[in-house]
Amino acid sequence: MLRAIFFGSVGTLAETSQLQCQAFNNAFAEAGLDWFWKPNEYRELLREPGGVRRIRAEAKRRNQSVDAENIHARKVAHFHELVSAQGLVPRPGVVETLEWARAEGVMVSWVTTTGCDTIDLILMGLRNSLSASSFRFILDATAVKLPKPAPDIYCHALKRAGISPDNAIAIEDTPESANAALSAGIKTVAFPGWAAAERRFPQGVKSLDVLSADALLSY
Repeated sequence: MLRAIFFGSVGTLAETSQLQCQAFNNAFAEAGLDWFWKPNEYRELLREPGGVRRIRAEAKRRNQSVDAENIHARKVAHFHELVSAQGLVPRPGVVETLEWARAEGVMVSWVTTTGCDTIDLILMGLRNSLSASSFRFILDATAVKLPKPAPDIYCHALKRAGISPDNAIAIEDTPESANAALSAGIKTVAFPGWAAAERRFPQGVKSLDVLSADALLSY
């Protein structure tokens, strides 16, 4: 029996990758760096979860010393400005799936290892479509020591929900994050956006372009 749906990454709710890339480049320019991530390059960089981690890896590649945490904080600020100016649109089927789950008594939670500031920003951008109250609970990077692709955040979510892995489905937008859910024993649906549309997900993971209750129940 399906008792819980875990939306995983930010990208399962809204397409943000290209705005995120622009925000990173704005932060690099502000820091006086000559770094510039082209969209296709950024797509490849997203194979490694974690913005601070990606900045550190770029600095190491270039043999430069930077304040990765500060640059990432400025990236978040620039992303905030972009989202505030442009807003965000829910990905296809997200709102309908939330409405179905509410009507059927299926718990829906957001299980991510991004920062709480980013979560607040996404909710602000999607405020005309959903809110924090759309989820039973929201887990962020402060909930565990190890981020995805470690399974820790999903193990924590199962414990918080009081259910077994067999009673849940996770929705993820990258192979790495899908592996986090699978490692916790949770059946996982791939819902890739722009960043991972052409990537290969783990064997047996069903991929959807549009989210729907029927698709989840038939999995």
